[in-house]
Amino acid sequence: MSQTVLLAEDDRAIRNALERALTLEGYQVMAVADGVEALAQAHRNRPDVLVLDVMMPGIDGLQVCRVLRAEGDRTPVLMLTALVETADRIAGLDAGADDYVVKPFDVEEVFARLRALLRRTSPVGVGGAPVAEAPRPVPERFIEAAGIRMDPQARRAWRGARELELTRTEFELLELLVRNAGIVLDHSTIYDRIWGYDFGPGSKNLAVYVGYLRRKLDEPDAPQLIHTVRGVGYVLRED
Repeated sequence: MSQTVLLAEDDRAIRNALERALTLEGYQVMAVADGVEALAQAHRNRPDVLVLDVMMPGIDGLQVCRVLRAEGDRTPVLMLTALVETADRIAGLDAGADDYVVKPFDVEEVFARLRALLRRTSPVGVGGAPVAEAPRPVPERFIEAAGIRMDPQARRAWRGARELELTRTEFELLELLVRNAGIVLDHSTIYDRIWGYDFGPGSKNLAVYVGYLRRKLDEPDAPQLIHTVRGVGYVLRED
């Protein structure tokens, strides 16, 4: 069975070229353009290995790696970076990355490093023969953060025991915030993930929907969950 690579790279030319090369090499590739979608895909479809660009808008590769490691996800991570200083490489390893490739890179080096990472995580039997891999755990149906519980399949959400009546857009916005709890998402990232394009700096569309969500989430004598980071965006956390 071919192995699955989750590739996150915001440069379209690099992303498309690497996706084609990996596919020709026999991998199944999930290619995304930012860290928010990388986390969403990692939660929905457990890949065998991740290839993350360090510098991405919104949520960068280091933040993606930190979130996954904090969740206990040990899927191997290969970083793509244009940063060559030793301190930058140390930052990637400290975030939980397993290896890195410096841009511009030779695609054969990427292949070699992926093979090495996958060998480390493949069970080996007597004489070096591979053993049957244990079934991957079924992804949890519910996602939870800051007292919010959501069932994306049934499109239901609760704060504590109280079920929330949400519109389609409100649900998708809340799901994005819950999946990235504690991470400040900038306006353009949220617009891109929820509406597919940025309405521009003068738009009040996002603020309006955040207001709708707050009215449905907030409770007397309970902490506010959606916080505004002025000039940047929004974050879900329970202070």
